[in-house]
Amino acid sequence: MEATARLERLIPGPAHYRVLWLLGLGWAFDAMDVGLIAFTLPAIKRDLALAPAAAGLLASAGLFGMLLGALAGGRLADLYGRGFLVRTGLLGFGLGSLLTALAPGYGWLLLFRFLTGLGLGAELPVASSLLSELVPGRYRGRFLVWLEAFWAVGWLVAALTGFLLVPTLGWRPAFVAGGLPALYVLYLRRALPESPRWLLSQGRAAEAARVVEELAAGTREAPGAAPALPAPRPRAYSELFRPPLLGRTVFIALAWFLLNAGYYGAFIWLPSLLHQQGYTLVRSLGYVLLMTLAQLPGYLSAAWLIDRVGRRPVLVGYLFLSGVFAWLLGHAHGTGQVLLYGSLLSFFNLGAWGSIYAYTPELFPTGLRASGAGLAAAVGRVGGILAPYLTGALLAGLGFAGVLGLHGLFLVLAGVAAFLVGVETRGRVLEE
Repeated sequence: MEATARLERLIPGPAHYRVLWLLGLGWAFDAMDVGLIAFTLPAIKRDLALAPAAAGLLASAGLFGMLLGALAGGRLADLYGRGFLVRTGLLGFGLGSLLTALAPGYGWLLLFRFLTGLGLGAELPVASSLLSELVPGRYRGRFLVWLEAFWAVGWLVAALTGFLLVPTLGWRPAFVAGGLPALYVLYLRRALPESPRWLLSQGRAAEAARVVEELAAGTREAPGAAPALPAPRPRAYSELFRPPLLGRTVFIALAWFLLNAGYYGAFIWLPSLLHQQGYTLVRSLGYVLLMTLAQLPGYLSAAWLIDRVGRRPVLVGYLFLSGVFAWLLGHAHGTGQVLLYGSLLSFFNLGAWGSIYAYTPELFPTGLRASGAGLAAAVGRVGGILAPYLTGALLAGLGFAGVLGLHGLFLVLAGVAAFLVGVETRGRVLEE
């Protein structure tokens, strides 16, 4: 199709960077909301007198919503469009965060965190699928990791919010700040283009050509003949579970499961774990804030490597190193080692997140891209749901070193699963 062929010839210009900015701001709001539960959990535990297991269940409630949101949102995006689901998800989780701030008790907190997670889960995999379908193949990897880098910005804002607001004003104002995406979505509704690849799969060639024309404004096209690209077509969901996609579906979903378990089990509990080790609440939040600063260079290093070395080796390497530094953090002695190993865990773990978000949409054809990415993210949320709860339940028996060692093992096994996907997508056109 000429529209897709022209899209692949484009050198990214102002329109591509505007889409990255629009999606990235939404991504930062996502991270801020997820991060807020980590930085407010010690205060919520104190105010509501929650046992560790109950606190772990609260941390898992939003992740359970993200599981269902990712499953439904991915398929709905393949049926009704990427932009529609991105906007709906952003609005849903913004309103959910505002309701969390008003929750009168523990049961309501569980419900509102679940509803917030529904919006988050629907938006995240669809946003990465949309960006992957708007950017030419030879630039796609770095754009997707740049998108994921906004997560570090949002998590840093969450850390600052927790550090500055929670000790003095309590946890409720922090969730009011997390509700700001509900306002941002009003602008996003009119500014975000639809995927030309999805439009072509629906037979809407004129609209697809118009979107590509908008992307081409103010930029250049690479010289050379247009590649012969097949027209995307709708696909049955069952194709995800038949060769040649079955192996990709199973192993990338397993990698997501283990990465979520290692990440959420460690990072949601980290301020509380440090507080339990004898650090004051303010100092615990401050230390995690410093560790969070390492996330952004972790993303940027992955963005630099992913189009040079490849998706799979960067993902596997960063996952293995994440596991090593999680174990070392559990055995750290003194403030210096805690900050060093915690920062290196942040660096490599968030670089792995950028890599997996870049890699996953490229494993599936256009008619199943959001469905495949949504399914993998949904399976991942199962790990994210279980890990915070299990951390709370196992903490008394395993201790600080034991729970961090367990999450380090999850991250190493995630690297094994990513290796077993067996496909490298660097430089490939999405229709290939």
